[in-house]
Amino acid sequence: MNEPELLREPAPDVRRATAIGDYLTWLERTRDLAFTGYHDLHHWSVTDLEGFWSSIWDHFDVRTHTRYDRVLGRRDMPGAEWFPGATLNYAEHALRPAGAAPDDAAVLARSQTRGPMELTWRQLADQVARARAGLRRLGVGRGDRVVAYLPNIPETLVAFLATASLGAIWASCAPEFGARGVIDRFAQIEPTILLATAGYRYGVKDIDRRDELAAIRAGLPTLRHTVHVPYGPGELTDTVAWADLLAAPADPGFDPVPFAHPLCVLFSSGTTGKPKPIVHGHGGILLEHLKNHSLSWDLRPGDRILWFTTTAWMMWNSLVSGLLVGASIVLIDGNPLHPGLDWQWRLAEETGATLMGASPGFLMACRKEGLTPARDHDLSRLRQIGAAGSPLPPEGFHWVREQFGPRVLLNVGSGGTDVCTGILQGGPLQPVRAGEISGPCLGVAATAYDEQGNEVTDELGELVITRPMPSMPVGFWGDTDGSRYRAAYFDTYPGVWRHGDWVRFSEATGSCTVAGRSDATLNRGGVRLGTAEFYRVVEELPEVNDSLVVHLEDPAGGPGELLLFVVPRHGAELDDALRRRITTALRDALSPRHVPDRITAVPVVPRNRTGKKLELPAKKILLGAAPADVVDRDTLAEPTGLDTFTALAAQRSAH
Repeated sequence: MNEPELLREPAPDVRRATAIGDYLTWLERTRDLAFTGYHDLHHWSVTDLEGFWSSIWDHFDVRTHTRYDRVLGRRDMPGAEWFPGATLNYAEHALRPAGAAPDDAAVLARSQTRGPMELTWRQLADQVARARAGLRRLGVGRGDRVVAYLPNIPETLVAFLATASLGAIWASCAPEFGARGVIDRFAQIEPTILLATAGYRYGVKDIDRRDELAAIRAGLPTLRHTVHVPYGPGELTDTVAWADLLAAPADPGFDPVPFAHPLCVLFSSGTTGKPKPIVHGHGGILLEHLKNHSLSWDLRPGDRILWFTTTAWMMWNSLVSGLLVGASIVLIDGNPLHPGLDWQWRLAEETGATLMGASPGFLMACRKEGLTPARDHDLSRLRQIGAAGSPLPPEGFHWVREQFGPRVLLNVGSGGTDVCTGILQGGPLQPVRAGEISGPCLGVAATAYDEQGNEVTDELGELVITRPMPSMPVGFWGDTDGSRYRAAYFDTYPGVWRHGDWVRFSEATGSCTVAGRSDATLNRGGVRLGTAEFYRVVEELPEVNDSLVVHLEDPAGGPGELLLFVVPRHGAELDDALRRRITTALRDALSPRHVPDRITAVPVVPRNRTGKKLELPAKKILLGAAPADVVDRDTLAEPTGLDTFTALAAQRSAH
């Protein structure tokens, strides 16, 4: 295989000027451990689990109320037991400035609904203490579930940290979700408190959510109170006012809980069935995010992280955890493309972001539209651009390099809600190669397996994790015997986590590429291809804005049907000439086997709210499944995204 183009080596001063350099120096001084580079460090991190994770604990000064007995009580997957005996609290660590001054900004909020807001570390701690006392007055205690139907605003952060401080359990949904999608999620965990807003503004449009909220409240019979957070237009009746919740001054407090005590419930996308309620623990998220945010994202006191996300995505939890390492966090709510594609770059300039997160789709759209953010905005503080959510093609790597040069590290990663972090990622100590993720994250024993469970390199395989990591879920809510949890991750390879992505690791460089979901790979004539490789070819054509490909297998063993759906660029038409250009490009770049049997124009490619293409739901609909059985409409970024596929399925069945 041709080695991918090297775009950036680690900076010459990486050991002096980065958080991971500080960590390496600390390891030498306190543990008598010296590593020549990332490969050696990673190997140690996954072969000496006790040594590595105890070093993260000590290096970041994790505060406990009772000390742990040992690092790993049980090593089995599932069922690994981390730091038995320890009691701690995530919120206590989020609210210690970790080197920042009390009057420095901890939170910067930007919104299309109201003006800019900022909270210092001192103000944030005061509001959390008040909210904690207010929740207590409403009867909230350890183990109770507090849920939020709120956007990404400071009040949501305050409520989350107050909930965590009590040992209560948090879950949130963005207010663009409809009532059914919210009830499908929240009803599973039987909440007692709901925080909500009556509406918000999206771009220039006011969105009223009072009808949806009434249906949500009716669908959650365990609710005792609803707290109204005033934000957009409209008022709510029969609620507790946010101001009343925070009315009484209070001293900070943090209830100590065991390492694995539930911190939050994150929900899977719901695009392949009912959303899974994934339970994450205080200690696992604390340790994993301390490691990730410092050693991979290079965040330190005084830094600022900006990453557009909604409260329904695990990136919200990751964004909030910037506080753990003393960084300030930028909360953004609104239409990410309003008033234009460069809005997020302008916010990065305005807030002085040092780390900016972006979806690969956003970066590629900026490239296609000819944006020049480094020239048009003062982004001199920016040191790192993170990209996650879907594969970034090599052209995206080159565009970032052309815009920012070697000064800014492009850190492309892949992970998920299941572990609430990255599995594969880059960092200051790793080189950047075009189209490649730099490698597995520290402490993550990630590799690729073939169908027989053999490790493979330089070919596509299932992404697996062979050893436990602290942020693997505590379990699924209500899954008392663990059967759903085991079926989700451990049925294919017993004792090994199967993540569901199709990945290729390079033997020569250790870098890797994610080729899409393994259940959506294209298998024609024995040649398996990831959908990401397909999209890279099609979407480079100037006439194509977006695309989706599905393979309908032949039960009799034939080649089946390979169907390509494209969104033509404004002013372009999917005529025979464009079909020929697409076909030729795919034949030349991939193989004759991967020339589509049919190419169809669609108005929009179905995506979920985090930007991932919904290949499997589209495929199931085309094979005759009812849309309501395969996808929750509220998970769609565009509610009509699958309508075309439903109509095509009806036409196919009629013939």
